[in-house]
Amino acid sequence: MRTSSRIAHLALVAAAFVSTQSQAQRLPRWEQAAPAGVARQELYPEVLDGKIYVAGGLLSPNTGYSAHFESWDETQARWTRRATLPEARHHIALAAANGRLWGVGGFSGGFPNWRAQSSVFWYEPGADRWHQGPDLPRPRAEGVAAAVLGKVYVIGGRVPAFAGASHFNDHQDTAAVEVLDTASGRWRRLPDAPTARNSAASAVIDGRIYVVGGRSARRQADGTLSQINVSTLEVFDPLRNTWTTRKPMPQARGGLAAAAHRGKLYVFGGEQWVPEQKVFADSWVYDPVTDDWEALPPMPTARHGLGAATLNDRIHVFGGGLKTGGNAASDIHEVLVLDDTR
Repeated sequence: MRTSSRIAHLALVAAAFVSTQSQAQRLPRWEQAAPAGVARQELYPEVLDGKIYVAGGLLSPNTGYSAHFESWDETQARWTRRATLPEARHHIALAAANGRLWGVGGFSGGFPNWRAQSSVFWYEPGADRWHQGPDLPRPRAEGVAAAVLGKVYVIGGRVPAFAGASHFNDHQDTAAVEVLDTASGRWRRLPDAPTARNSAASAVIDGRIYVVGGRSARRQADGTLSQINVSTLEVFDPLRNTWTTRKPMPQARGGLAAAAHRGKLYVFGGEQWVPEQKVFADSWVYDPVTDDWEALPPMPTARHGLGAATLNDRIHVFGGGLKTGGNAASDIHEVLVLDDTR
């Protein structure tokens, strides 16, 4: 009897230990990873051939901006510096199409002397070399870029309000959509998005482009811009050139990051300016099938202007500002683990 009781007791202890261990390893969960090579924010990364690439960015203080370009290799668990951008940029959007990485638009200049650019560069991974691409039809920054079937789509962002715009306040939001045929090098205008906004995030799911969050810059009587967050989720179908509006985010935010995984949209962080200044750690997942949002474990570190990208069953979230505005750029790299199978 004593032996049986002891065995039963040990079994209970072992079960409790396994249960506790299982709780500790419950998914999804956050892990720390190697910090990025440069502390920066206002990032729009992309995945190509199993690596995450991130280019340019705003430094601290926000009068500085970067041409730094690096990649994250999951197998080596480290960042590698690559050929620098031909010109320093922040808010430059990346998209991968036809084996190349395309860097579209962005701002030059430190705050408040921002100038939206029309330049497009493309990166040749095998040669670690940048090339000049076909310019945008007009300068644009703080929009999103996404690639579908070899074409690069550029949506929303900010454009100059007049020729020679060279100040943050000299730009206005746009709902314009333009597509680059990377084979012919030609740009074409498509139907506008329902919402004009800047600092949104996007990801491609089943050949459709999901655009979420962002800000609406509204000019006040004194000429200043008030940045009002939006929660809108809109989906563009490149095959039909049509837009649909889906269930909005539970909370409006600008400067957030987004990534897709197994048919769902994941969003992270962001900031708001009104009614109070705040940086978010919240994370959410959207399911297109149910048209609904679900809360995830918040990021360990609240940030905005950060980047997010998916490799296998892990979403890497890196960089970003720790405070509202542009003076607290970070090199933080956190990973949302969705599945332990590798």
